[in-house]
Amino acid sequence: MKGDNEVRISADRERCIGAGMCALLAPEIFDQDEDDGRVRLLDPRPQRGHSAVREASDACPSGALEIVESQG
Repeated sequence: MKGDNEVRISADRERCIGAGMCALLAPEIFDQDEDDGRVRLLDPRPQRGHSAVREASDACPSGALEIVESQG
């Protein structure tokens, strides 16, 4: 991803199965809810770390993460 692209992330908690790959691969962006283990989005518009966000999204077994890029 280019550095001048703005990235927005959404996480579908209903679709999430609590595998935790997102929190493992991008802990500054994702966490897991202590009650049910589902994804918690900490930063929906990260300024850096796009490659980690993309890797986390690709590794999500339920497809609960969506990344939308736009030119900044």
